[in-house]
Amino acid sequence: MTRILLVEDDAMLQDILEERLELRNFDVILAANGQEGVEKAQTEKPDIILMDMRLPILDGWAATRQLKSAPETAHIPIIALTAHALIGDREDSLAAGCDEYEPKPVDFSRLLQKIEHLLK
Repeated sequence: MTRILLVEDDAMLQDILEERLELRNFDVILAANGQEGVEKAQTEKPDIILMDMRLPILDGWAATRQLKSAPETAHIPIIALTAHALIGDREDSLAAGCDEYEPKPVDFSRLLQKIEHLLK
């Protein structure tokens, strides 16, 4: 079973995405801030990470840079999620090390396509 680490501080969105991903037979691991996301990525070794970029404690850009600079997590694909789809956010997310970018509100079918593409 594919393991997805969902790093998201919005509890409602976290619940919605977790439920929809589990219905498609993904094993979902949750983290509510960037620091917890880094720690869970290191211990749980997910197959892919969905990373909110505006997070408490450690933002998604810093968390992504930490994960991509560590040999044990550098290979894990990361999809940036952000409600602040401002000019430059996509580029900033990719520059931090994210492999893909999905603006909020999340288009779930498009997100699934990105997940499947990165897992190949």
